[in-house]
Amino acid sequence: MTIGTELLLGHTIDTNAAELGRALGAAGVEIVRRTTVPDRPKAIADAVRAALERTGFVLATGGLGPTKDDMTKKVVADLFGKALYLDEGLLKALEARFKRLGRGPMPAINRNQAEVPEGATVLPNPRGSAPGLWIEDAGRVVILLPGVPSEMRGLLIEEVLPRIVARQAKDGGTRVVRSRTLRTTGVSESALAERVGPLEEALAPLSLAYLPSVEGVDLRLTAWSVVPEEADRLLASGGDRLKKELGDHYYGEEETLLAATVIDILKSKSKTVAVAESCTGGMVGARLTAIPGASAVFVGGVVGYDDNVKREQLGVPSEVLEQHGAVSEESARAMAAGAARVFKTSCAIAVTGVAGPGGGTPEKPVGTVWLAVLVDGNTTAVKRTFPGSREEIRARSAQTALDLLRRRFLPGHPSR
Repeated sequence: MTIGTELLLGHTIDTNAAELGRALGAAGVEIVRRTTVPDRPKAIADAVRAALERTGFVLATGGLGPTKDDMTKKVVADLFGKALYLDEGLLKALEARFKRLGRGPMPAINRNQAEVPEGATVLPNPRGSAPGLWIEDAGRVVILLPGVPSEMRGLLIEEVLPRIVARQAKDGGTRVVRSRTLRTTGVSESALAERVGPLEEALAPLSLAYLPSVEGVDLRLTAWSVVPEEADRLLASGGDRLKKELGDHYYGEEETLLAATVIDILKSKSKTVAVAESCTGGMVGARLTAIPGASAVFVGGVVGYDDNVKREQLGVPSEVLEQHGAVSEESARAMAAGAARVFKTSCAIAVTGVAGPGGGTPEKPVGTVWLAVLVDGNTTAVKRTFPGSREEIRARSAQTALDLLRRRFLPGHPSR
């Protein structure tokens, strides 16, 4: 549970929930629901009460500060029928913290952070003034952690996870929830489902999730509540089996970036690359240069947004632009050739299109993009019509451009 009106209003991004999900899942905790509530006593009480009825075990972040809107501790103490008392040792530690940091005497308002529900275990927080609390009674557990991400993370790692692992050991050993993510691009979610759907029963007990984005579709295999060795075995065999079905659409795992995959390929082939971009406005070059070590293969690029730049910097013939237009196969091929020539590279990428929201025609509607890839003088050009907003069309164009270059080096590619 994450507590804070600022989270509900979107003023603060709820990174705690995502981090808790990953960490608790890796420790073998099956999370059944995630809830965000405002800084209101009734909302907090209702959510904690309902969560305890579902599972008997709740972890909450936020609402432990010294101000009036920090009311989580009092609400949970009331639910357990526990009174708050002033922990003198905790108060002295708080006062010492203020003195150590040179902030002068501790404000009186901070005294309530030294108040603890009867019977609660204090989880020391060396990174902040609000300690964590572990409240357990009659088989019910509520863990309260500060909402500040660095403080929450420290307490989670140092205080909470070790206690959870110890409880699991008592209950018959540690079980984990682990995942393996395979990344694909250039194929739709529905087409992937047709391709790998028949495997889903064979992959059991692993679950398979499809995670689409403008860059492609990630496939996430998850092993639920099994011992670590079994989870690793299941994910290794299931992932390898799935990878065979994905074919050329697969380009990496977990957080792998397509640009990094492309750079690794170019390095292994001793190739260099330049870019010529129109509608993407430098996005392809930016994605390549975001990868450490890109200078080994990336030489430079031209953003030829205006036709005069295409002519003067990239050498696109005037007759090509006049007869076929800037958004055409002929222009894309000429842009790629020009980039390779200007920067003296063995490879080049070119992108030109209509990103919208205006500028489209019946022949070339918004989303029409021509892409060209040159490798050692041999050019491949393709036309795509991308859906979405201007931002999404540009992002899809950049992803597809990088993917076209990657595919040029795959075994069996027609141009090889």
